[in-house]
Amino acid sequence: MTMNAWLDEIKWDAQGLVPVIAQEAGSGQVLMVAWMNREALSLTVREGRVVYWSRSRQKLWRKGEESGHVQQVRDIRLDCDGDALLLHVEQVGGIACHTGRQSCFFRQLQQENWVTVAPVLKDPGRIYGEDR
Repeated sequence: MTMNAWLDEIKWDAQGLVPVIAQEAGSGQVLMVAWMNREALSLTVREGRVVYWSRSRQKLWRKGEESGHVQQVRDIRLDCDGDALLLHVEQVGGIACHTGRQSCFFRQLQQENWVTVAPVLKDPGRIYGEDR
């Protein structure tokens, strides 16, 4: 068995990626969905903080590298099909979304309309030094 056999058990997609759900370890709230490649997952395990693969920038992305809103890993789970990961994390600063909200899931379907149901906790311009 190879040293990274645990990585071989994951069903990576055609681009070598797997979807990842980040969930707040304390509250159970789903914070975000992102992607990882083998290197991102290996670094996450090694560093104890979440490293994702940015599909738009085509590079590794350490959550919080710009905002300071780091995700510390508490637990990593692989689903029954081996094609999705669930990370229980401690969300430093309480903000996971680039919009300045606690969670990326802040819009709720109400009578066929998407309604914003969660407040902005910090202006993204203050987080990133620019408007997003």
